[in-house]
Amino acid sequence: MHTLSGIRVILTLMLLTALPAQARSNWPTPPIEGDAAAQVSGPLTGGSADHSKFEALKGPFADGPEVTKACLSCHTESGKHFLKNIHWTWEYTSPETGQKLGKKHLINNFCTNARGNEGMCAQCHAGYGWKDETFDFTNQDNIDCLVCHDHTGTYYKTPNSKGNKACTVMFEGLPAMDLAKIAQSVQLPERANCGACHFNGGGGDNVKHGDLSSALKHPPRDLDVHMSPNGQNFACTACHVTRHHIWAGSRYDVIAKDTAGAGRPGQRRDVATCESCHTDAPHQSGSVEHRKLNHHVASVACQTCHIPRFARGGVATIMDWDWRTAGKTKNGEGYHEHGYTQGNGEERYTYKSIKGTFTYDENVIPTYGWFNGQMRYTTVDTHFDVKDEPIPINAYLGSRADGRSRIWPFKRMHTWQPFDMGNGTLVYTHLWGEDTDAFWGNYDMGKAVARGMKEFNLPYSGEFGYLQTVSYWPITHMVAPKEDALGCRECHATEGRLSSVSGVYLPGRDRNRWVDLAGMILIFGTLGGSLSHAAMRGVSRFKNRRQANQDHTGDN
Repeated sequence: MHTLSGIRVILTLMLLTALPAQARSNWPTPPIEGDAAAQVSGPLTGGSADHSKFEALKGPFADGPEVTKACLSCHTESGKHFLKNIHWTWEYTSPETGQKLGKKHLINNFCTNARGNEGMCAQCHAGYGWKDETFDFTNQDNIDCLVCHDHTGTYYKTPNSKGNKACTVMFEGLPAMDLAKIAQSVQLPERANCGACHFNGGGGDNVKHGDLSSALKHPPRDLDVHMSPNGQNFACTACHVTRHHIWAGSRYDVIAKDTAGAGRPGQRRDVATCESCHTDAPHQSGSVEHRKLNHHVASVACQTCHIPRFARGGVATIMDWDWRTAGKTKNGEGYHEHGYTQGNGEERYTYKSIKGTFTYDENVIPTYGWFNGQMRYTTVDTHFDVKDEPIPINAYLGSRADGRSRIWPFKRMHTWQPFDMGNGTLVYTHLWGEDTDAFWGNYDMGKAVARGMKEFNLPYSGEFGYLQTVSYWPITHMVAPKEDALGCRECHATEGRLSSVSGVYLPGRDRNRWVDLAGMILIFGTLGGSLSHAAMRGVSRFKNRRQANQDHTGDN
């Protein structure tokens, strides 16, 4: 019966994977030939003003806030809008759980926590000067307009406060910026603007997400068919559409199963989903194969098939981070070691005294699971049993039965990081600062943890250790061209990609005696019917020939 079931599966998969040449040639969004001049930014593509002609932007400007004042003198409402943006607040309240989320509160398993380390971490905040709890989130003048709108490529941000020598050396010798020239160059955001922070989240290029790296600034079509200049040449805002400086799409509230589909005339402004442009029936030829693929949309995320691997394009991602080894010195000084050469030829650090040991990987097959768009976060207040390690920093939620979930791809990140052994909680670590307690200077984790917890009046037993944690990052960028999408056999196999996904019967992976019996009956019934039909045709032809011979003999 096992052999017969295998035959049935092979026949099914052969049917599903045979994509007609006509369907391929009529793909609805063929690539744009050559390099497009401007990235596509959704409904805001193009501009109506030459900012170099504005008197208010002539300068000179002493600092960034002076530029912002000049911007707001014309864009009078933009500041009010931006104060509500999560890029400004770093805060989000989950409507599902009521948890306070965002970088302002959460612990991660990369650099552990931004809170208390804003002097360094907030250089990726869309504002100026956030170095501690005294920052004024109502002051529009401290909004950083240039980080998103610079088109000279010369704008950069540095830490908001001075750290110890171990880190400040990274920011020495940077060229002076001509703020007036930068202000006069402003245009709609492009991939490089967003990537200045999002490509480098977690402490380096592609460290965090795995599907966001510098390779996406000018990607080839086989890396990302949407962002490539030889594909659609999308800027990030083509999908993350804006309204009043609020971007659609957030990892804190993912729409994992979009049943609304495309808007009219073809784009919705409230979401950043595949379906908002491609509809929930994206395979359009009407063939048997495409109808079957459209049936998959109800339970399989588009990303699962169309992003076969992440960390592509020659830029590696960190899969494992071990803080236990951090703090080693040579002659009292911190050091670092190269140990990995990534696909584009660049060397990556595999050890840093300030951060520990890293393990990289490229062209990674994702982890898969049912996802309803919500995560369960372990915060600094969450108590856990150490015996349950690895502790999920953010565990994805969902099941086949809830009606909201689909099978999604994830990057799974593993870390050894500090925790409070007495209370069974994660901890804030004081990493950045000029003081003697900052780990990025004294290499004493005990002092760093004690200071981080004391600063925010958090209970601390006084005893820290290291435990294993994991985090999961939904993969949604680096969309491959259709010809590189997964074939059916990648999942419909005993050891296929979805081998660990429960709650669904997968032909080719699973066995069921009644399904196998039905398959056997179907196969033998089909073969038997075909043989019977052939036999009947043979008998009929024989009778017809004999009758013809008899008629011929009678005529003679």
